[in-house]
Amino acid sequence: MIKTVITGGGKGTRLLPITKEIPKEMMPIFATYRNKKITIPLLQFIFEQLYNLKIRNFGFVIGSDKKIIKNHFIADYNYLEKLPKNYKNLIKNHYKKIEKCDFTWINQKKPLGFGDAVLKTEKYIGKEDFIVHAGDAAIIGKIKHPVLRLIETATKDSSISAVLLFKKVKDARRYGVPEIIKISDGIYNVQEIEEKPLKPKFKIGLLPIYYFKSNIFKCIKEIHPGKNNEIQLTDAIRLLIKKKKRVVAIPLDKSEFELDVGTIESYRFAQKISYRYL
Repeated sequence: MIKTVITGGGKGTRLLPITKEIPKEMMPIFATYRNKKITIPLLQFIFEQLYNLKIRNFGFVIGSDKKIIKNHFIADYNYLEKLPKNYKNLIKNHYKKIEKCDFTWINQKKPLGFGDAVLKTEKYIGKEDFIVHAGDAAIIGKIKHPVLRLIETATKDSSISAVLLFKKVKDARRYGVPEIIKISDGIYNVQEIEEKPLKPKFKIGLLPIYYFKSNIFKCIKEIHPGKNNEIQLTDAIRLLIKKKKRVVAIPLDKSEFELDVGTIESYRFAQKISYRYL
């Protein structure tokens, strides 16, 4: 199955002071295990979603100050033995999934942007196509997961270099905003893209889940720091478009929800929705 990059290098400053000790990707949401509500780190939830899609090869991009993330994905049977009997199965289930996967840990020394995080994975990815999934946002719903829809869209047309995921939003200033033209049912050509515009032209925003061919790496290397003096992935996608490479986008379904822990407001919504639907 396709390699998947999960990024977790951001500082999470909008959730301080809790993110001084806990990476925002490890912030808890709600889920259900054996008919009981539990709390689960968002990053573990994302991993388990992808695991259920039969993905087994993961490249995690984290900073050196986020060892808590790496430790969470290492089976520690000494810890397991110290647990009360009724909790052992919960953790053992997590360990069984970990042991069936191949993890590559990639260090992003400084949080220089989403584009920089993706570039750090070039050696891991090589010349293969791959998925990028931010570690601080997930999608839940009752239809086919967006990652499968991204893969299906790309594999139907070998000319496609990137597949993006977007949704309608009230305030697009927090998002990368694409200019799109519908070409068929559920598929749009991306004509242009702008990162967190002060005056968005459209009320749609990109979600941080992507399908890429490896030519995205060359584009990332050719761009300069953009918004917030960071290497923006959206700027590399713009360059793909400028080079006449085909970039398309698919929409989030109306029945799907985004679980985003990037801000206080979005985290509150993520907890509410996860408690209700997971």
